[in-house]
Amino acid sequence: MSDDQFKNVIAHAKEYGFIFQSSEIYDGLSAVYDYGQNGALLKNNIKAYWWGAMVQMHENIVGIDSAIFMHPTTWKASGHVDAFNDPLIDNKDSKNPRVVGYHEKIRSVMDRFVKSMEAEDLADVKQLIEDEQIKCPVSGSMNWTDVRQFNLMFGTQMGSVAEGASTLYLRPETAQGIFLNYLNVQKTGRMKIPFGIAQIGKAFRNEIVARQFIFRMREFEQMEMQFFVRPGTEMEWYEKWKEKRLAWHNSLGFDSSNYRFHDHE
Repeated sequence: MSDDQFKNVIAHAKEYGFIFQSSEIYDGLSAVYDYGQNGALLKNNIKAYWWGAMVQMHENIVGIDSAIFMHPTTWKASGHVDAFNDPLIDNKDSKNPRVVGYHEKIRSVMDRFVKSMEAEDLADVKQLIEDEQIKCPVSGSMNWTDVRQFNLMFGTQMGSVAEGASTLYLRPETAQGIFLNYLNVQKTGRMKIPFGIAQIGKAFRNEIVARQFIFRMREFEQMEMQFFVRPGTEMEWYEKWKEKRLAWHNSLGFDSSNYRFHDHE
């Protein structure tokens, strides 16, 4: 899709009451959007269709609605506190923050360097950026800061006074609420493996470079189901669920060429 086509889609979404820029009368809030009267109806219809197909049509899948706030140890145990980061580099002349992986030329350097970045590699990353003579697209300068890790979780405080407040996080994904309630659901629902737990809920990510309209937002909604199986049967179920989920997406009426599976390492 060209830039002009993309702009036309955004303009159409606003004109017909689907999506508005959040806080638009105050110049808007970057990468945060409101769903208008038609957008809310469309989104609720999709959620209801998903919930019916995922939960109501399966005897061994149940739904929950977990809290956005969770004990902070949750995110420490899941690795989000230490590892849910994006590498950040700034240009000192333009004051333009860039996520290392999003800058096209920097990303090309990284693809040749490593498949995953650890903290000890960050100095080498900056050296490679300088060796490649990559310039800031705003200032044209190569006056870069050191590369540093930026945690993508939104932090907040819980407590009546600042001195005694506890640090909490807005959840960056909804899966943890499912995992924390696994035993509660299994016991109260008398569930037997294999079974699944589904939920729809808000998630939040403090994206440094948020872009692409509603495809990369700081506040968004997720629909997900975690399916628990016996060891040794996971690949069998994996193939079954790939087939089921692709069939659901195709049932929405979009051309099948719009969908593909992407294997993550």
